[in-house]
Amino acid sequence: MTNETQGSDAKTFTRFNLMQRIEHIIFLLSFSLLGFTGLPQKFPEAPLSVNIFKLLGGIETTRLIHHASAIVMMIVSVYHVLEVIYLVYVLRNPISMIPWVNDLKHVYEDILYYLGFRKHKGYYGRYSYAEKVEYLALIWGTVVMGLTGFMMWNPISTLRFLPGEAVPAAKAAHGGEAILAVLAIIIWHFYHVHIKHLNLSMFTGKMSEEEMKHEHPAELAQIKAGGHEMSIPEAVLRKRKKIFIPIAVVILAIFSWGFYYFVGYETTAIVNPQPTLPVYVPQTVAPPQPNSTPMP
Repeated sequence: MTNETQGSDAKTFTRFNLMQRIEHIIFLLSFSLLGFTGLPQKFPEAPLSVNIFKLLGGIETTRLIHHASAIVMMIVSVYHVLEVIYLVYVLRNPISMIPWVNDLKHVYEDILYYLGFRKHKGYYGRYSYAEKVEYLALIWGTVVMGLTGFMMWNPISTLRFLPGEAVPAAKAAHGGEAILAVLAIIIWHFYHVHIKHLNLSMFTGKMSEEEMKHEHPAELAQIKAGGHEMSIPEAVLRKRKKIFIPIAVVILAIFSWGFYYFVGYETTAIVNPQPTLPVYVPQTVAPPQPNSTPMP
């Protein structure tokens, strides 16, 4: 998927295609909205949270934005699952985002480098061990937030199958994972990727040769050796696509069914506010007690 291009000043390499960059931007926006609208709900009495509620038009509007952002994130996650299956099965791309034994060697080499016993860090391939761990953490966080979010969105349905402690436990896990995810993005991902190294390849799609030498030297060596290019006969591609398409349709059908029940399954938990009506309560005078004596 990495193509070499010759720019006017320096050689660059295409690292992410257009759809991958769009996927990243949509996920970034939905994640940001989830954090912006979710953390105030965890700390509703904080002054900043109160101001955010006022800015967004109240708690109900904040929840609506939060739910809509969650749905967008789930849709992007489903698309990513289909994309990974297509890349791995149809195009036979290596599963390069899963940690492997070679990553332990890179960790050891990096420790020696930071201690001053090596002149260079480990020779990473397409992704470093840090990027792989972050990717697995993203998968874990998305699954946890999706499950606990469903439990809080549909508490009555949840309690049909789980004990009463499940909903408050889901609330605690949802809020704790949210804080962890936001801190990880701000402290680790954003700083380490976009500030410390100023890696903008996920936005531009390209990386210079000098950046490749520093960040992914093993992949650069493979590209220059021509090992990244793999020609697949058209007949083989058609055969694989015939198998991939029905699998993708089944996955989409399952997730569509899940989305429908995720959003609208529980109607008993939705309470529509009713107008305030006067209630007639007749006033009665309590009868005197038989053994009571009047006060002088």
